[in-house]
Amino acid sequence: MVRRCVLVERPTEYRDLLARHGTREQVRFFLRQRGLSIEQVEGRHLRYEETRTHVLAAIPTDWSTATVDRSELDRFLFTSDDVVLALGQDGLVANLAKYLDGQPVIGVNPDRERYPGILVSHAPEATADLLADLTTGRAGLDERTMVVARLDDGQALHALNEVFVGHQTHQSARYALRVGDREEHQSSSGLIVSTGTGATGWAASVNRQRTDPLPLPEPSANHLAWFVREAWPSRTTGTTLTGGLLRPDASIRVTSELGDGAVVFGDGIESDRLHIEWGQCLTIEAAARTLNLVRS
Repeated sequence: MVRRCVLVERPTEYRDLLARHGTREQVRFFLRQRGLSIEQVEGRHLRYEETRTHVLAAIPTDWSTATVDRSELDRFLFTSDDVVLALGQDGLVANLAKYLDGQPVIGVNPDRERYPGILVSHAPEATADLLADLTTGRAGLDERTMVVARLDDGQALHALNEVFVGHQTHQSARYALRVGDREEHQSSSGLIVSTGTGATGWAASVNRQRTDPLPLPEPSANHLAWFVREAWPSRTTGTTLTGGLLRPDASIRVTSELGDGAVVFGDGIESDRLHIEWGQCLTIEAAARTLNLVRS
């Protein structure tokens, strides 16, 4: 069977600027007016293109190859036998994860000076060996827990880092929150449910603001952490359920009390969201699927 390797990437800064301004000279003028240099941006682009060429050349010649831009992921059809190469910064892996269902992902870091490489931990030079290890079954996989939010009409949204539930403009959201056998009507800036992978991001910022910070899950943990942002006390809303840890077999239930504007989105991508009608119920829990990152 011929395997397929899918290279997932995002445009470089230079490509974005060219798409917006049309020509290199227009890009130069735009940057110069702001005290910036086109040489730096163009230099990073050229280094990325060299890395991209090296990575593509490492794919076995008897494999098929496909490339997909981050903006096209919602229209791209992955198959169960695909091997996925994510070439870019860590956020690219989070953008990609929701569209996969168990396929192995090799995160390749094209610029170690700029990107931490938490999820894109591999050097481009290691691509050929990693693909060979996958072929022979020697590659180890780091299974990262994902979170899923399901509406009562069957719609679902997966995320690698966290899901946010609240008003689409981040103003006050009203809802009923149920965790275990406890329930409370709340008005808040929204609810965040985070995985261990996302525990160093948005969840960490929210956690630092708490008077009783939670022990956040490790990246490999299979439980979740949840936080209510800025819960407001009133005659009809409470503030006793504002955060905690969620076991793998447990879930959170949210019932919308907003007539318009209630949404849920994942990993900070607000354009890819589900709308929640008044009275609809949303269940949030650890997902059955995981992100399978290839280890060194």
